[in-house]
Amino acid sequence: MTLGVSAIINICISLVCIVFAWRVLWNVKLEKWLRVPNPSQARALLILLSVAIGHQVARFLIDYLDWSRLIGQTLF
Repeated sequence: MTLGVSAIINICISLVCIVFAWRVLWNVKLEKWLRVPNPSQARALLILLSVAIGHQVARFLIDYLDWSRLIGQTLF
């Protein structure tokens, strides 16, 4: 696989994971848990948490794909 195709796949995986984390965290209703007077602060925290969690999940999936490709390249 070429470097450019690999980069596009990694970007897509990262974006999908961040959106997935956003959708999951949106149902948590952080505004009620944090009891902040301004809900925009809770939304900002939601965005930051979504990026952080989504990035970690994406990093795991990308590493897993890379490790799977390496298995096919090993010589026995």
